[in-house]
Amino acid sequence: MKRMYNGLTIIMFLFILLAGCSTNEQNVKASKKVEITVSAAASLQDSLNEIKGLYEKQHSNIKINYNFGASGTLAQQISQGAPVDIFFSAAEDKFDQLVQKGIIEKADSMNLVGNSLVLVVPTKEKLTIHTLNDLSKADKISIGTPEAVPAGMYAKESFEYLQLWEGLKKKVVYAKDVRQVLNYVETGNVDAGMVYKTDALTSKKIKIVATADEKTHTPIIYPIGMVKESSHPKEIKQFYKYLQSDTSMKVFKKYGFKGLN
Repeated sequence: MKRMYNGLTIIMFLFILLAGCSTNEQNVKASKKVEITVSAAASLQDSLNEIKGLYEKQHSNIKINYNFGASGTLAQQISQGAPVDIFFSAAEDKFDQLVQKGIIEKADSMNLVGNSLVLVVPTKEKLTIHTLNDLSKADKISIGTPEAVPAGMYAKESFEYLQLWEGLKKKVVYAKDVRQVLNYVETGNVDAGMVYKTDALTSKKIKIVATADEKTHTPIIYPIGMVKESSHPKEIKQFYKYLQSDTSMKVFKKYGFKGLN
């Protein structure tokens, strides 16, 4: 009987030990954060950072990592295999290239928000610039590099539509993204710049003097989609859906974006 009792005691001890190990493993797995990488247009920086704070507060096991930049540059990085889970572009053409290559599934993408293109000058302007036609008075004008920066492409389209481009192109200072254009205007390194309304609203060092007529450029639409081959499809899908939620849309509109749906 004593041997049987000792044997049962050992079995019970082993069972408790194994159960404890299993619980510890589950706790380790539960505590391990899932990281989601989002490549997004620079103009989305402020709104997405606010959304990140809201989402991570509700999902303690999720960490959102952002990679902000020009949409063309980001699309190129993704096509070359950069580890990205979600792409949020400021232009449809850059985004569509990835859909055509099969890197983003069309069913897992949508046009989410829109924007406006505005002309900005330093708060303490040296020149009287009130319209795009007044840019002939400027010595230096900044826009994003049209081939890589959608805002620059839209600005060039507006200038061409208004037949201003030939007279302005020698004055243009190209920037890597809209935030750099904004910085050039803020510091007085240029007399004026073309940026998104959402970026202009973040600065007190510049003022908006005109808005480009929508008929002068391609519609400013921001598509978003999930990149294939993700290691955490469930968590990524949840965040992708959250970016479409009423909570997120309120944040986007707060920063000047337009809802499309």
